[in-house]
Amino acid sequence: MEIIKTPIQDLIIIKPRVFEDARGFFCETYNEKNYREAGINLAFCQDNQSKSSYGVIRGLHYQLNPQSQSKLVSVVQGAVWDVAVDLRADSATYGQWYGVELTAENHLQFLVPQGFAHGFSVLSETAVFSYKCDDFYSPTLERGIIYNDPALGVDWKIPADKAVISDKDTKHPLFADAEKNF
Repeated sequence: MEIIKTPIQDLIIIKPRVFEDARGFFCETYNEKNYREAGINLAFCQDNQSKSSYGVIRGLHYQLNPQSQSKLVSVVQGAVWDVAVDLRADSATYGQWYGVELTAENHLQFLVPQGFAHGFSVLSETAVFSYKCDDFYSPTLERGIIYNDPALGVDWKIPADKAVISDKDTKHPLFADAEKNF
């Protein structure tokens, strides 16, 4: 596997080795030993999947400490634009975001560490999104930031008139007003 650094410290893209032939392909999506050798020392405890249609924007979501979550995200079917926003107050990139296109064809994984808000938009007709978490979901510690905060300026790669947002995600506060403890 190849580790690709982003401009934001600790936010990385992982490119697994893919073996293709006339039958299709094989790739190892997670191997604890290989990840540890690459310096990724996370103990994943929960796997999740979601299926969404074109234009859906999910996010920006995170959990506060003491149950903040790191996420290893990928796409099983379709394509998404995946975004992470740095919430770490002592970070040189605090308040900055980074995005990467994850597809079933490119097999890329995005490691979103604790201290980041996370979201994605669906670029294909449908997408099945998969993510591993290193802590359990906690409804009482769940928080969010409004997806279209002008101070962040996230480009979701979806025309505004085609965006599909849950009621819950339209009620999140602005970045400046969001509760953060990282």
